[in-house]
Amino acid sequence: MPDHKNISSLIAGLAASRPDTPAIISGGGAISFGELEAAVALHAAGLARAGIKPGMRVALMVPPSIDFVTLTFALFRAGAVLVLIDPGIGLANMRACLEEARPEAFVGVPKAQAARLLLRWARKSLKIFITAGGKWFWGGLTLNDIRRLGADNKKGTGYFFEPESPNENKVACPLFSSGTAAILFTSGSTGAPKGAVYTHSMFAAQARMLKEYFSIEPGAYSVPTFPLFALFDVALGLTIVIPEMDFTRPAAADPEMLSALINKYGAAQLFGSPALLDTLSRYGEKSGAALPSLTRVISCGAPVSPAVIKRIKRMLPDETRIFTPYGATEALPVSCVSSEELDALEPGQPGICVGRTWKGMETFIIKISDAPILSWSEDLLVKEGEIGEIAVKGPVVSGEYFGRAESTALAKIKGPGGELYHRMGDTGWKDKESRVWFCGRKSHRVTTQEGTLFTIPCEAVFNAHPGVRRSALIGTGQPGRQTPVLCVELEKGRTASETLTSELLGLGAAHKHTKDIKTIFYHPCFPVDIRHNAKISREKLAVWAEHRLTAGSRT
Repeated sequence: MPDHKNISSLIAGLAASRPDTPAIISGGGAISFGELEAAVALHAAGLARAGIKPGMRVALMVPPSIDFVTLTFALFRAGAVLVLIDPGIGLANMRACLEEARPEAFVGVPKAQAARLLLRWARKSLKIFITAGGKWFWGGLTLNDIRRLGADNKKGTGYFFEPESPNENKVACPLFSSGTAAILFTSGSTGAPKGAVYTHSMFAAQARMLKEYFSIEPGAYSVPTFPLFALFDVALGLTIVIPEMDFTRPAAADPEMLSALINKYGAAQLFGSPALLDTLSRYGEKSGAALPSLTRVISCGAPVSPAVIKRIKRMLPDETRIFTPYGATEALPVSCVSSEELDALEPGQPGICVGRTWKGMETFIIKISDAPILSWSEDLLVKEGEIGEIAVKGPVVSGEYFGRAESTALAKIKGPGGELYHRMGDTGWKDKESRVWFCGRKSHRVTTQEGTLFTIPCEAVFNAHPGVRRSALIGTGQPGRQTPVLCVELEKGRTASETLTSELLGLGAAHKHTKDIKTIFYHPCFPVDIRHNAKISREKLAVWAEHRLTAGSRT
């Protein structure tokens, strides 16, 4: 795959090679790759005539749909810098992100436009308003207006891709293509949301790496339940079937609907968060539903528990593999592991195996520090097998956070040749076969007078109890003198009791790294992140536990 200057050129290439193949199926409608390319070119021209200039930051708030995919690639082609924010991030965070990004244009559905106006989002920077749908009591243009403007544009102005010569079967680069492609705001599960700056070369590298690793060939059907992966699927030639669901609440997706959709279209690929797979696998266990067409299931955003993998495998053909890539908005993908590899691992290792480093990327385990690291040195590396902080280098590493010099300094390390290392903010280690093991967020480690406790290895001990759905280690008090506390969410139908607490404390006492955990609190439902509904908000649990301790409760 060539390293395109603008990621939207992939759509033009697919339109040339398979114009009649369905690209998107959504809400009863469908569009082919040829139609998608025509729509992208039409909208790009219309957006430009509406005032969208190369380099202009444009907030896009349209849920996954044909319009969402079309507008994303049209804005890329027009040279805009997309500002993409999780819609479920919360009103306060949404406003803060938009104030920080300072977009000049806002493209959104009526609900988003109403919220933008009533809540005064980015009112000082916004100048252009485009509504994807019916316009209510605000000004600006609609998508119909954009299409009319685009139709008046003549072919050959840079929005249509042409072969470089009659003898070449290539797609030329667009006239308008800036280096910066997007600002993607992280979910903020461990702090305030930050905008990772993406370039077109980063997107191209991600697409290339995904295609090669998963051997993706155009023509298959995919059901993506995360917007960014829907875009990658289309760019790689897959036909995406967009389910009717709240994409900000994947755990609440209707599993019967998902199962029926996968089977109706004979989908070969499913992408879902661990929370969505949990919901789907529980439905499969109860109903006996099977998904015989799937050849590949991909899940990332948080660790997938062995129980979920075991349940979802019962719904799949024996040869179907489940993949759990590891990475972050700032660097994705970093590594990957399959269910087959997980089954072959020796039990009892600390943490969760996230696999071998992805081809093209490099991973390092460095000494844990909460301070900025100005320059790279081999002295930063820990001893073999020791738990440290995970750092990565490669073509998918974002160079900075938009407008956040301090956050950038904390997360990036400059190498001697000008290369950039990204500190993942995660702890982990490497085994003798160079597989990476994730041991939890750096900010979630508990530092006691006796030493440091890492969340994932500790929680694994207690999660082995059949009555525990999940657990979360948190620390109360000052770092270095913290008291470890275990919060537990029980399986449905189980209730807290002195007997259960005694059993859990017994499990902890049997292991060196958990023997000092003496306090257990039962929580009815853990607070989780917005994007994947899977990352536990230990910060909120810590506040809750502090109140419990103050009140004198011990279990």
